[in-house]
Amino acid sequence: MKAKERMAIPRQYPEELTPEERVKNFKEVTFGFDEETAIREANRCLQCKKPKCIQGCPVRNDIPEFIALLRDKKFEEAYWKVRETSTMPSVCSRVCPHEFQCEGACVRGKKGDPVSIGMLERYLTDWMVAHGKNLAKECALPNGKKVAIVGSGPAGMTAAYILAHLGYACTIFEALPIFGGMLSVGIPHYRLPRDIIGAELYSLKNCGVEIVYGTTIGLDKSLTDLKNEGFDSVFLGVGAHDSRKLGIEGEEGTEGVLHGVDYLRRVLSGEDVDVGEKVVVVGGGNVAIDVARVALRKGSKDVFVLYRRTKEEMPASGIEIHHLEEEGVHIEMLAAPIKILQEQGKMTGVECIRMELGEPDDSGRRRPVVKDGSNFIIEADSIIPAISQNVNHTANKGLDMKLESWGTYTVDSKTLQTSEEWIFAGGDDVLGPQTVAKAVYQGKVAAESMHRYMQGMDLCEGRDLNCYMVDW
Repeated sequence: MKAKERMAIPRQYPEELTPEERVKNFKEVTFGFDEETAIREANRCLQCKKPKCIQGCPVRNDIPEFIALLRDKKFEEAYWKVRETSTMPSVCSRVCPHEFQCEGACVRGKKGDPVSIGMLERYLTDWMVAHGKNLAKECALPNGKKVAIVGSGPAGMTAAYILAHLGYACTIFEALPIFGGMLSVGIPHYRLPRDIIGAELYSLKNCGVEIVYGTTIGLDKSLTDLKNEGFDSVFLGVGAHDSRKLGIEGEEGTEGVLHGVDYLRRVLSGEDVDVGEKVVVVGGGNVAIDVARVALRKGSKDVFVLYRRTKEEMPASGIEIHHLEEEGVHIEMLAAPIKILQEQGKMTGVECIRMELGEPDDSGRRRPVVKDGSNFIIEADSIIPAISQNVNHTANKGLDMKLESWGTYTVDSKTLQTSEEWIFAGGDDVLGPQTVAKAVYQGKVAAESMHRYMQGMDLCEGRDLNCYMVDW
């Protein structure tokens, strides 16, 4: 097929649950492609000589190659081509903001719609499961060394997977009673079904990885305790679970004020959290979108998002914003809360102010500027700020580990080694709140570095560091 013929093929879109049906449950919203649709979409790929999509992918998947194999109906080969670089394509294909990563770099996007890379990757993982194919790699013989992984999120999972397949006895310490970190308590089921996370857990256990639940490193035992127990190296993948506060009057001590990741953690862990009928969510990222959509599904009738910029500046995935609006959530643009109103300790509303966009800030987005005298009040039962998260430093209690000014762990940019040579870190506790793929990538980098450290090798010598020096 010639390039002109490929360019003539329109982008294929998956079927979805209707908005009316999906707000009543937590079923997965987006269905996967069937074989015919997947091949048709794969035929849109131009097989560029210098594929920018690979550079756009945080884990550097060989996207043109796996698409070419898929197009030729070599589905199993295509899946394993992805697995050469990615430890969890079933997760990344569902939750990554592809429009900002691989698809955002796709050449086809310059003159129309990019190739639906995420859906094609998902097709392969779903095909493997549907056809009963083996998803596990052969495990290595034990090499006599022990590794502790703190946190079972995507960075921790990846580090454990790689190190276990190199023969290390890996133990994951998870503070929560469930596996998966933010994948389980931060991403709703309608975006990431729990059986997908369960498959990742099975894969780890298949190579002997031990999971210890309900153990908080820094409280129940220290990092030094782990070293004294014979662990040769430690990976910190604790994520960024502490909600960032608005810092406005009435936020503290008022009934009806919750914070985004706290709300999601409680609801997705099975707790019944009543936030009332009228809910205000503050923020423009995926957490804010998830909070609003979960509140709808839990019975709130009037939910809207308050965002201080315009829709074009929202960092959330476009498809998530689209789904949000389809489900009836209104986005109040160019507005910010300045005071939470209450009577006898219970929230009654929020005072807001209008904004306008000024000059670009460090993020490249235009800075919101207050419009004097534009105050207005929204009556509401609750307000849920979802304006980013901070790293909790309980894990490094007792150690004088270096931190960046914004609270993430200071690491060597090439090896992810912390100021304590036997401790490595990666994921959100190094990057700040970021995507699953970036956490996976750092888990890979850290695992390779830990392997070299435990084998007495130079952490950099002979290692292809070009792929590790990613500008994020």
